Amino acid sequence: MSQSFIPKIRAFFKNDQKAYNVRDLSQNFEAHSADDFKQLVKDLATLEKSGEITITDQGEFASTTHHRPDEIVGSFSRHEKGFGFVSLPDEEAQDVYIDKRDTFAALDGDTVAIKITRQARPGQTKGPEGKITRVVRHGVTQLVGTFTLFSPDERISDDYIGYIDPQDKHLAPFKCLITDSGLKPVTGTVVLVEITEYPTRQHPAQLVGIVKEEIGYKDAPGVDILSILVELGIPDEFPEEVITAAKKVPDTIHPDELSGRIDLRDQLTITIDGADAKDLDDAISFKQLDNGHYKLGVYIADVSYYVTEGSSLDQEAYERGTSVYVTDRVVPMLPQRLSNGICSLHPHVDRLAMGCEMEFDENGDQVSYKIFPTVINSDYRMTYDEVNLIFSHDPDTLAKYQDLLPWYESMKGLHEILSRHRENRGAIDFETTEAVIKLDDDGHPIEITARERGEAEKMIESFMLAANETVARHFKDLEVPFLYRIHEQPSNDRILRFMEFIRAFGQSIELDGTSVQPEALQALLKRIKGEPFEPLVSIMMLRSMQQAKYSTEPLGHFGLASPDYTHFTSPIRRYPDLIVHRMIRFYEQHGTELNDQEEHRLESQLGDIAEHSSLMERKAVQAERDTDQLKKAEYMAGHVGEVFPGVISSVLKFGLFVELPNTVEGLVHISTMNDDYYNYIDSHMTLVGERTGKSFKIGDPITVRVSRADIESREIDFELVLPKGQEKGSANHGQSTDKSSQLGHKGQSGKSGKNAYHSDHRNNKKQGKGKNSFSDNRKKGKQSKKKKSYQKRQGRR
Repeated sequence: MSQSFIPKIRAFFKNDQKAYNVRDLSQNFEAHSADDFKQLVKDLATLEKSGEITITDQGEFASTTHHRPDEIVGSFSRHEKGFGFVSLPDEEAQDVYIDKRDTFAALDGDTVAIKITRQARPGQTKGPEGKITRVVRHGVTQLVGTFTLFSPDERISDDYIGYIDPQDKHLAPFKCLITDSGLKPVTGTVVLVEITEYPTRQHPAQLVGIVKEEIGYKDAPGVDILSILVELGIPDEFPEEVITAAKKVPDTIHPDELSGRIDLRDQLTITIDGADAKDLDDAISFKQLDNGHYKLGVYIADVSYYVTEGSSLDQEAYERGTSVYVTDRVVPMLPQRLSNGICSLHPHVDRLAMGCEMEFDENGDQVSYKIFPTVINSDYRMTYDEVNLIFSHDPDTLAKYQDLLPWYESMKGLHEILSRHRENRGAIDFETTEAVIKLDDDGHPIEITARERGEAEKMIESFMLAANETVARHFKDLEVPFLYRIHEQPSNDRILRFMEFIRAFGQSIELDGTSVQPEALQALLKRIKGEPFEPLVSIMMLRSMQQAKYSTEPLGHFGLASPDYTHFTSPIRRYPDLIVHRMIRFYEQHGTELNDQEEHRLESQLGDIAEHSSLMERKAVQAERDTDQLKKAEYMAGHVGEVFPGVISSVLKFGLFVELPNTVEGLVHISTMNDDYYNYIDSHMTLVGERTGKSFKIGDPITVRVSRADIESREIDFELVLPKGQEKGSANHGQSTDKSSQLGHKGQSGKSGKNAYHSDHRNNKKQGKGKNSFSDNRKKGKQSKKKKSYQKRQGRR
């Protein structure tokens, strides 16, 4: 059986804009035999069907981005109002604005060709404008929605049995007609639809499709979250062959499996995880040496031993890319028999692991390390809560773990040294707030709180970071194909815009030539600590960052100020970590001297894994965000009319986003701010009242009332609650507009939660989201022409 040519085809067309016939390609890929040629044709057809390559009018194969010289190809992001923006491959390039009249009926996520109609003008904040000339590739091939059966009077054609309104808010203006070719659900069923016809200029708001799957009735428990997973293509069940393969994996370790492993079963080893964690994939050991140094052992479940290359378990893990954590469930990357069984480092049982032992001096500098396969037997399964109680000197917990107290104090000392070491090299310490959403048995939210992150969580994070850096540095030094976790330097354009922004607050950062180093940004955060404008500058800095991803290039991690970084410590829930383990085993068995053919094969294979894993990670983040927004909207629907304190988290032309202490965020639309007419000051990201001088900016404390919570659109609207005497008509009650007051108030939002960069920074840039409430909350009575014109402009971009 011939080997698949798909990785080679992808790599070939990635940077090649030419078109080739199949004979040229067969020569290039050395598909000389009949079997190889047949496989090549099959793989070309597969990639053409998936939209990754295209067939030209001359019958040649080309990249989907193959285009004419006067066109630019990019990805279209569609706002529900109809307009949108096209992101270009050049990260330095500004997004191109597309008016709703010039979208060519493109959908959100489509790859499109555009022509620029107006270039960006120097000195203005407006970016370039353009129009879409054609859709190169559709990004959406299926959608989820609630089915409605046509009544006899409504039926417009015998071809259509009903319709769905897409669940995706970017597709809100579209209606999808359902043909009778697929399943025939009843009204109220949430369904998965495969799109067969896309919008045209004749029917710009119409899709056609067939029902492929019935997810469940819309009001049934759990269907709301399941529909989000299905929409994103995240499977909630394993294929039968994968379940069968998992059942064949033994529950215990055979003595023969210990050959070639360092036996550490007699060494004191513990796991520290959340109380509800089932997949325990990391354990630690610790020892303070006679020379004053620290010896830290990090032992990670040896998942790659059980999930072998090319197996059904491996193929399924690759497709999933990562475990997905949503409010009421975990969608695991591996079947639970593995993730919660033989691969989980449960206490008092033998487990195979991959070890990384490191020795650090008193300053946190690493003096030696060793990476090796091992077998361990964990002595304690401890929780973060228990360890935090030890650190806070809780009497009952101290008594329970009396023998371990010196051990923990020394470990905490090493953690503090490593933290200082990262800080000294310039690591940027951003904190984000993570929601904990508690559901009842029917899946309804009953409580939302901000997750607390204690010293125990930070300590384990320090140790895992050290192991990730050590493994990355080891293989970078060997100069062999490997998989890295990278976080690239911010683009010069973004940094220049950020520098222009902070000048308004009398701040600046040092540049290294034309680029910035992480220590310069860290120094800025230290310098503005406690200042009224700290939250605003911190958020704008966060938004200037790139997104972390996987790569075969060892480009380092900017946020951590680390020249070498990979993901080694979570192979149960992340496919790249599993691959890192597999590469460790590969080089241990085959050595690091590779011929050109083997090196090219590994580079191509790892490049495909890096790209796919980055994509699946983004889907997992989107699923987490969407389900959180859904349950937050459902929770707040029970609190409409109630008043809460909050903090302004974002300021845009059309209003304010306000975050409550429990992490719930909602919009105060500018049309509801009736006490004044507000101008948006772009350079300060501030709304300023014309008459009163009152200003609103990121980090300001504010009081709001919940005016609307729409579960279907996952949107929450707030309205301002003004102190008595400051309602509409009262003058001179706001903040003055002198320079000092424009810098804002100190934000009072809690800074608990996961460290954004230690978990790898996710650039959750706040954008105009969802429908605004302008039409529902329009100010009654007369408005000035100026105000009407202003409000009309807010909905445009």
